[in-house]
Amino acid sequence: MQNRTAVMEFILLGFENGPGCQMIPSVLFLVIYTVTVLGNTILVLIIRVSSRLHTPMYFFLMNLSLLDLCFTSTIAPKAIASFLADSKAISYNGCATQFFFFCLFLATEGFLLAAMAYDRYAAICNPLLYHVTMSKWVCIQMVVGSYICGCVNAMVQTGFTFRLHYCGLNEIDHFFCDGPALISLSCSDTYINNLVMFTLCGFIIASTALIVLISYTYIISTILRIRSAEGRCRAFSTCTSHMLVVTLFYGTTAFMYVQPTWLSSLYPRKAVSVFYTFVIPMLNPFIYSLRNKDVKEALRRTMGHKTLTK
Repeated sequence: MQNRTAVMEFILLGFENGPGCQMIPSVLFLVIYTVTVLGNTILVLIIRVSSRLHTPMYFFLMNLSLLDLCFTSTIAPKAIASFLADSKAISYNGCATQFFFFCLFLATEGFLLAAMAYDRYAAICNPLLYHVTMSKWVCIQMVVGSYICGCVNAMVQTGFTFRLHYCGLNEIDHFFCDGPALISLSCSDTYINNLVMFTLCGFIIASTALIVLISYTYIISTILRIRSAEGRCRAFSTCTSHMLVVTLFYGTTAFMYVQPTWLSSLYPRKAVSVFYTFVIPMLNPFIYSLRNKDVKEALRRTMGHKTLTK
């Protein structure tokens, strides 16, 4: 009989085994996490304070910032602590909890980006019906629906992953509890797990990306029919930020989860993981605010109002 010693905790190896080598990623992660928290928090507050930004597009953008805050906070504090501490252990239940919320927020972001693409389609292709199509109630339903779909994904992924047996091997070659890294540690037959992960992640990425692709096909077609060059530029400016975020998000997640297991071992998974767990949540508020005149104007008005009150 195979020895199946129950694993009570996992060890997050991070990037290097040497304690001195962990200082660089810990400082880098801390800086990125701090910028992410400040950037997304400021963007949320600006949208809440400015009445001019109380539109469906900024409602989705505010929820994207809140989601990015939760997403990166699921991973960053524990990763930074494990880099600096002598003990890099994470309990079995703690690992399962982190993995659940990671799957929840990652899938929810995919569905939310698809909802934002549909919002742009409704605004540009059907402007006369926009406020009816994207009413407040519809926007709330789309956000709640995104979280429900993300929750279903998280429950399925976590349930299948933590039903596996771990026979004493508990060193996760990663800086957080990721699915492929956990599956590779198991002494059980992981064929079903790999199939579920590939199928579920593939379905989520393909379905939401298809919504984005169809929406922007209609959007570009409509914009090209606009006679005014200024009108075309204004319409494109409201979409380019979202397209950049979508490309970064879907490109990295598809690279990580929608590929055969034997092929994924050939690529630097940890380096790519840094991009969508840390870099993209940090870049999102800057991509949207720096390319958005309404946000920059709202920020100037808010800062000017605070200066006058002082």
